[in-house]
Amino acid sequence: MFWKKKEKVIDYVAVDDNNFDEIVTESHLPVLIDFWAPWCGPCKMLGPIVDELATEFKDRVLVAKVNVDGSPGLSNYFKVKSIPTLMFVKNGKLVERLSGMVPKPNLEEMLEDLINLEVLSEEEE
Repeated sequence: MFWKKKEKVIDYVAVDDNNFDEIVTESHLPVLIDFWAPWCGPCKMLGPIVDELATEFKDRVLVAKVNVDGSPGLSNYFKVKSIPTLMFVKNGKLVERLSGMVPKPNLEEMLEDLINLEVLSEEEE
């Protein structure tokens, strides 16, 4: 061909039942978790936005994606009833949870707030 397709850069981490603690709970960065499924229409619309955020906030926020079909344990643990569901975690603690579509500017603002949020450790509570 005369042109090359631009290779898709993946700046998010795929998380499942086996590696969740290692990647999310122990992360020194704030974490955005996207619970999704390949058959979910709204997930297909939100997915590219989350991918863009993963690139834009690289080195400041860890973006993790959980395929609910492949990780029923995580879906049950977090009581994910509808997808897409986004969760914001800092220092291993769940800070915010949203379900459904959210505009990109709102997510950008929420990520900035998450980065700047002071989360008390268990000793300070």
